[in-house]
Amino acid sequence: MGWFTSLVLLAVVWFMTLFIVLPLRLKTQGDTGNIVPGTPASAPDNIQIKKKFLLTTFVALPIWAVLVALILSGWITVDSFDLFTRFGGRLD
Repeated sequence: MGWFTSLVLLAVVWFMTLFIVLPLRLKTQGDTGNIVPGTPASAPDNIQIKKKFLLTTFVALPIWAVLVALILSGWITVDSFDLFTRFGGRLD
């Protein structure tokens, strides 16, 4: 695995983790009673994006490290995802 591939894997893992972290501890404007005119009541009141980015980074880095270790050790290879030939397909 090259350095660019590992960065792409990190970006994928980071964004997948971000989508899991974003709704955690979310307080909407409707919950707090502070609805800004022109926004729906379900809009976040204080999203605390810096804390969520840091939490995402601290969760995503160990996941990424494990995935990189599995790929570099040979436990996961390109052949692991080749379902066509695994189930009897031929490339004649």
